[in-house]
Formats: sequence, C-alpha cells, structure tokens
Amino acid sequence: MVLRDGELLLSRLAPYLSESPRWTLPGGGIDFGEHPRDAVVREVHEETGLDVTVSDEAWIDSARRHATVSDTDMHSVRIVYEGWVAPDAPEPRVVEVDGSTVDAAWHPLADVVSGRVETVPMVRWALDQHATARLQRVAAYALVVRTHDGADEVLLTRNSARGPHPGRWALPGGGVDHGEPPARTVARELREETGLDGEVGRLVGVHDEHFTGTAPSGREEDFHGVQLLFEVTATGDPEVRDTDGTTDAAAWVPVEQVRSGALEVAELVRTALDHRAR
Repeated sequence: MVLRDGELLLSRLAPYLSESPRWTLPGGGIDFGEHPRDAVVREVHEETGLDVTVSDEAWIDSARRHATVSDTDMHSVRIVYEGWVAPDAPEPRVVEVDGSTVDAAWHPLADVVSGRVETVPMVRWALDQHATARLQRVAAYALVVRTHDGADEVLLTRNSARGPHPGRWALPGGGVDHGEPPARTVARELREETGLDGEVGRLVGVHDEHFTGTAPSGREEDFHGVQLLFEVTATGDPEVRDTDGTTDAAAWVPVEQVRSGALEVAELVRTALDHRAR
C-alpha cells in the first residue's frame, strides 16, 4: 500500500477480472523461493512502473472467494506491506503487458474512502490498518551572519524537491549522526550544503517543529524535529556540492529581507535570529 500526499496508488483490474472499473493495491503472487518483500517491489514495478521501498513489517489478510473465470473456490492469504516512492517519481504506468491489471493511478484518499472509486475489499481493510509513521529527529544548524556593504546578511539554504517544504529557505544543517557531537554535525553539514568551512561557536537556542508530511524518502511521516542552533563564523561564496540531496541552492540573504517576510523561510531562521539579538 503506497500513500503520498493524501493519495493512494492503485492498479485497475483487467476486464476479465472485473467488467466495471475496479481498483486494487499493486501486487501479485510470490514466485517460488522469492521473499515476499522482493515480490512486492517486483510487482509494483510491473504494474505501475515505480520503484518502491517497503516497510519491514507487514499485515496479513485472508479472503475466500469464488473465481468465476476458472469456476474455482479460492482461499487467498495476502501479505500487505506499506510502501513509499520518491516525491519526484514519474507518473505511474503499466509495464507488464497481458497481466491482471490494465492501468495504474494515484487516487485521492477521500474518493477511495467515500466509494467514488470502486475498490476491492482489501483496499479499505489495508487503510484501516494504516498509521502514519512517527519520527523524532535531533538536528543541528548553523547561524552564520556577516556584515556586507553595511547590512547584515544570513547564510541560508533552499530545500529541494526531495526535502520537506520544497522552495523554503532554512539554515544550513541536518541530522546528528549516532555518537556525533552536535558541533561537529554543524561543521559537517555546513561544508556539505554550502562548501564553506566554519568556526562553530556557542549554542544560541533550541527550536522544535511538529508536522505531518512527506519525507525526502517519500514516506508519509508524523515528524517531530528538535533543532539545536549554533552560532558559526564563515566567509566566502556558498556553493551546493551535493546536487542530489535536499538542498538545491545556498546564498547570503539580507536579514531585513527575512524579517520583512519577503522570503519564505523556515521558522527556525527567525528563531535563531531572535536568539542572536538577545
């Protein structure tokens, strides 16, 4: 079951299985010797053309039905995994020809739940099992301010399409690795996101944010971020070196432009500037 931004990825059953347009979760039979998780990845690609990452845990569903095509009494045991695809993944399309599905599409959850989209019973059952993944993350960020032509400027980075809130500007920084001192995190992330080396100073404050959204991996998450804000001294022209990451631009921005609201910035930027002014 793949969810993204309030939509559910579904495959439409072939006419020989359902005369009316009827949708189901992408998936299929497990080949001999194949791990169920590998089967899901394979089947999702065959039915939607998308590369999916699946969870370690699964739900088990059991259903008995009469197959009219073969006039057979069937008992199916279904293993359902939660999955996610990259936020910039292409539109779904059927790769496997002559299979049991003939179309693939994202459908609004509201349409699925209301019945405006006709689905097999397993779809509603899987949605009832779903709970948004919870993640708490400790991160450290660099507040770098310089005076240029008589005006204060702050070093900011812009979230890419793979990051949370694409297009929003934030401070350079990121998650603290296990066992890593936060001050070292700041220096490492500053270098990775802007190409600049900085001298890490005092802790100027702590900020936190809590929201539900799509993670860089594509997974829907109930996210709580605890953010440590460090004062850092650095000079030079920033340059994004990791072009496939969650940052697509870095620049010195006038502090006045941030405070005026002329630029979309993360709340932690204003929090850091307020702490610095105290």
